[in-house]
Parts: sequence; structure tokens; C-alpha cells
Amino acid sequence: MTVSLKDGLKLVGISIICACAVFVCTFFLSYYLDALSVREKVAEEAIPLYESQLLSSKLTCLISGLCLVLVCVVLLLFYVKLYLDGHAKQIGILKALGYANGKIALGFWVFGLSVLLGCAVGFGGGYAMTPVIYHQMDGKGLPEIPITFHWELFVCFVILPAFLFAALAVLYAYIKLRLPASELLRGKTELAKGKAHIAKKERPFLRELFWETLRTRKALAFFVAFACFCFSAMLQMSVSMMDLASATMGGIVLGIGVLLAVMSLLLAFTAITASNEKTVAVMRANGYTPVQCGGAVLGGYHIPAAVGFAVGTVYQYGILRLMVDLVFKGVEEMKAYSFDVETFFIVLAAFIVLFELAVCAFTYKMGKASIRKLTAE
Repeated sequence: MTVSLKDGLKLVGISIICACAVFVCTFFLSYYLDALSVREKVAEEAIPLYESQLLSSKLTCLISGLCLVLVCVVLLLFYVKLYLDGHAKQIGILKALGYANGKIALGFWVFGLSVLLGCAVGFGGGYAMTPVIYHQMDGKGLPEIPITFHWELFVCFVILPAFLFAALAVLYAYIKLRLPASELLRGKTELAKGKAHIAKKERPFLRELFWETLRTRKALAFFVAFACFCFSAMLQMSVSMMDLASATMGGIVLGIGVLLAVMSLLLAFTAITASNEKTVAVMRANGYTPVQCGGAVLGGYHIPAAVGFAVGTVYQYGILRLMVDLVFKGVEEMKAYSFDVETFFIVLAAFIVLFELAVCAFTYKMGKASIRKLTAE
């Protein structure tokens, strides 16, 4: 087996995202299924609130769950490619010894373990939160909703995702392994594409590195944007949820948002600095300052960061308007919602400070790069 169990359990990022997605979906879908069993007991005046709670549960699971699942897919494929890039020579040796692509690719099933672990933790945490959530979603005229353990949710949220993601990792690895052993032995994991060379306008080295780093690391740009999206959307939404729903719901949204933002940004910046370690070491040996190195390597990621923050702001406003104006239309207990300008500027200021601190921290880390590492390899 080319991939060890330890390698599969290292994918903490996937585990965290899966845990967040399953955590939210577990208590909302449990509420939905349990609420269906008491439909006949709902008072006439509480029917609009009852129907709105059911629709809210479904929409929350669909929107948040689908978004996080798509991110998990991108992250899984990124990790598989990262592993292949780092072990290309070893895999090339196996192929040269006669190992088939399918046999090597089957070892990547262990990447599904991180999904299994994250989903199990998220499901357990979500089920443990059901009493609190059920109490928060109680309303005038609604009967007491019993808490039931749903085995079908356990299968759908824990067992099935682990199996599907393991299969996805194997399939993607099999596709990426269709390279000659000679190419892998040279450390290559991509076939050369026969595109015509288009002459580009010559630019200064630092500016060229700035755009080239951003252009060739699209997956990492996505994770930077996603981190800023989570920070923007979840923090602004959490403040509104404290007013519209409860402090508990607002706290849950805040915690998930901060966790996803920190994890995604650390993943992206760590990978960026690691992949440019040799480049920065050579630059430092030639007299470039740490600030120049950091600006050229990390500077371009201010663009996806700004885009992610802007999209997150629009997203949280659209979701809350949808919930208040459409889902809870006609429910007297629901307060009116409008865009919170004060919260926006507070979150924006916090975002700028924290993002720049992260850039400075990783710039300092890159500034310690030494040419000795390059010559030792």
C-alpha cells in the first residue's frame, strides 16, 4: 500500500469541514423528521410558524451542506494531487517494478478515513445539540417535539460519505497515475500540454512572480477566498442570528465560521510558503528582503481574499432576507431584517487586521528560508 493509514488521518482540514457540515445538518434534519410526527398536534394559529420551521430546516441543510460538501471535494482532490506530487518518484519505482495503476490507486482509499472521522464527530456533536436546538425552535402553539435517533441519518451522514469520498480518491488517483513510469521517476505528475507558446510582455521579476504564483495555484486561491468568505458571511450572520433567532444559534454560526476560516487560511498559506520555499531561498541569497519575497509570493492573494469577503457579505444578506421575507413570511414572532452597516464595518476592520497579520506571520516565516536547504537536496 503506497498510502499509509497515518497519511489518511493527516487530512485534518477535510475532517473539520465534514464535521461542520454534518453537525449542522444532523440537528436540523433530526428536527425536521421529528417535527413531521407531531403535525396533527399543531394548533391552527401555529401552522405558519410550523411550516416555516420545516422549510427553514430543509433550506439550511441544503445550502450549508451542499456548499461544504463541494469544498470537501475540492480539498480531497487537492490533497490527493499534493500527495502524488510529493511521492512521484516512489510511485514511479512501483510502476517500473510492474505494479498496475489500479493496485496503486486502491491504496488511496485511506483518504476516506478523514471523512469518516469528521462525519462521525459532526454527527455525534449534532445529535448532542438536538435538545438545545429543539428548545430554541419552540414557538407559541407548537407541541413538544420528541427527540428520536434516526439510523438513516447516521448512514447518510457518516457511512455513505466515507465510502463515496474513498471511492473518489481512488478514482482521481487512478486518473492521475496514467503517466509513464519514466515521467514519474523524474518527479512529474502532469503530461506536457502541447499548447503554442504565446509571447508575454516582459515584466519585472517581482511583478511576474506575483502574478505567476496566483495563476498557477488556483486551488490555493480558492481556499483563501473560501476562508475570507466564511469569515465575512458567518461573523455578520452570527450577529443577526442573535437578534433574529437566539444567542445559541448565533454562537454556533460564529464558531463554525471562525473554525472554517482559520483552517482554510492556514492550509492555503502553509501550502503556498512550502511550494515557494526554494524560490524564496534563492531570492534571499540574491539580496531580496523578506518583505519583497512575501509581497511577491503572498501579495497576489489579497485579490481572492477581497472577492471572498465581498461574496460572503452578499451571501449572508441574501440568505437572511430569504429566510425572513419568504420562509418566515406571516410569522408574527419573526423580526424585520435589514443590512447591518455597523456590523459590516466592524467585521471588515477585523478581517483586514487579521488577514494582514497572517500575511506578516508567513512573510516572516518565508524570510527565514536558507539557501542551504536548496543546496542540500
